[in-house]
Amino acid sequence: MKLTSDSLAAQLAQRLLPAYLVSGDEPLLAQEAADAVRAGARAAGFSERGVHFIERASDWDDVRGGTANLSLFAARRLIEIRLASAKIGVAGNAALTALLSARDPDMLFLILAPRLDRDAQSAEWVRTLEASGAWVQVWPLEGARMGGWLKTRARALGLELQADALELLSARTEGNLLAAQQELSKLALLGVQGAVTADAVLAAVADSARFDVFQLGEALLNGDTARALRMLAGLRAEGTEATLVLWALTKAVRDIWNAHTGAANRAPAWQRQAVALAQAQRRAPRLSFRGLIRRAVRADRMIKGRLSGDAWDEMALLAAELCAPGRVPLALAG
Repeated sequence: MKLTSDSLAAQLAQRLLPAYLVSGDEPLLAQEAADAVRAGARAAGFSERGVHFIERASDWDDVRGGTANLSLFAARRLIEIRLASAKIGVAGNAALTALLSARDPDMLFLILAPRLDRDAQSAEWVRTLEASGAWVQVWPLEGARMGGWLKTRARALGLELQADALELLSARTEGNLLAAQQELSKLALLGVQGAVTADAVLAAVADSARFDVFQLGEALLNGDTARALRMLAGLRAEGTEATLVLWALTKAVRDIWNAHTGAANRAPAWQRQAVALAQAQRRAPRLSFRGLIRRAVRADRMIKGRLSGDAWDEMALLAAELCAPGRVPLALAG
């Protein structure tokens, strides 16, 4: 059967299957799924654990030897096999198929693998495992799923993330759930109480950059091109995370759009922001919001390595367009 990391706990609560395959490229979810299987195995009396790392064909001989020599002091054993590659070759396919087909009630198999491509998914050993066990496919979390995951994890730690804090944390940790979990744990350890704001996230995560990032947003709203570009250069020189700066840029774009269209659902947090936002509204009709969003998307892709180019240069162009619409040379407009 096929399971997700979310449905694994419910399945383990019903019964323990003879074999589990956990595959995927999201380390935290894969680790948690494996830990859940290990806990289920211990509860069921599998008191001995053997771990095998498969990096070459000869390693399968160790697996066979390990499964053949049962301990005199432990009647049941968890056999954990960690695959360096999803392509295990003829020897690996034969070895795993034979072990899984034997269905020894005193052995439970936990196989950890990277993401399986189409060829690996159709291998005989995978089909054999699915016939009597479970395959837990771990998928990266993106967009709304990432936000939902963060909310759930935060609540488990007694934290309630406000919308701006959730957006900032998602931007900083997208594609790295382990980092996201560490940031949430840090907030909990710091004793943050009640609703967690973006300011609280910045204070816990990047205290040295907090002041400059919020000042950058104010400069963008005021349309102060020279100051905004100086601050961008300073943040870059100080090693501030590009995702943090891009968040400030896109937040300024969104704040201006919401004020311009009347979509804002709350007043500015402080008087200086209200004055800056009023200044931004006066130039809003001349802003190309579609172009600004395209620029932000390009910078985001550059940060993630999905597009060639310098994300900081792209963000500088975004800041210039936001502060002084129509003044960026066409050759740089992108």
